[in-house]
Amino acid sequence: MNDLRLLDPFLRDPFDDTLRGLMRPWRMSVLDGAPRMRVDLSEQDDSYLVKADIPGVRKEDIDVRIDGSLVTLSAQTKSEKEESEDGRMLFKERQEGYASRSFTLDCPVDEAKADARYEDGILTLKLPKKAAGSTKRLSVQ
Repeated sequence: MNDLRLLDPFLRDPFDDTLRGLMRPWRMSVLDGAPRMRVDLSEQDDSYLVKADIPGVRKEDIDVRIDGSLVTLSAQTKSEKEESEDGRMLFKERQEGYASRSFTLDCPVDEAKADARYEDGILTLKLPKKAAGSTKRLSVQ
């Protein structure tokens, strides 16, 4: 059975915590190989502006899909075969991976006028809002 313990930061021994930290196995979660996407989204009167950091990805490997007000960004990195005839690989962090982000906007996007540019690891999307459709009043007979 598990014992319930309260966390009291003043009862912790800093020397003991340091030793436990040294004995803990190293975590490699940061190096999972998938591209990380950090997204900034701003809104103007007639459009949305999206800036996504996707470093280390070729623009051919980026996919942007717009379905009404749903925007999906996905990117894939591919590992390159690096073989050296005179040596061996000592440390390798660059791997292949896949990442995707989806978000829903308040207004539908006009896909025909949308613009996407990728430069220096930053994907910039200009997503114009679809013009509000005119409402038609029906006469009741």
